[in-house]
Amino acid sequence: MAKERVLHSERRPYVVAGSLDELVGPTVGLVELPLRLDWSEQGTYNLDEPRELNLMYEVVLREAMDVQDVRRYLNGPMLRAVWRELFLPRRARELWEQRFPELADVS
Repeated sequence: MAKERVLHSERRPYVVAGSLDELVGPTVGLVELPLRLDWSEQGTYNLDEPRELNLMYEVVLREAMDVQDVRRYLNGPMLRAVWRELFLPRRARELWEQRFPELADVS
């Protein structure tokens, strides 16, 4: 009997904001994430660099365990703008797009 393989990213909980309007994080400048979100060597992101902004958004969306972190570090209009560029676990993307269908419609 073969066992079905379940990835950790499919079972772990992801935090989803109640509204994109409550995401009031920065869109420019340097941002240092706390260790609970980013324990890599990077830790600080220059949001003026699109690749670093996207990377920080991916880290926060993947690692946040409290909606306060999502509210503090993400920005609603910016999230809409970069959504399709983000590399996210399938389950995280599904949860956000279920709550905010406008993200799924972004092209």
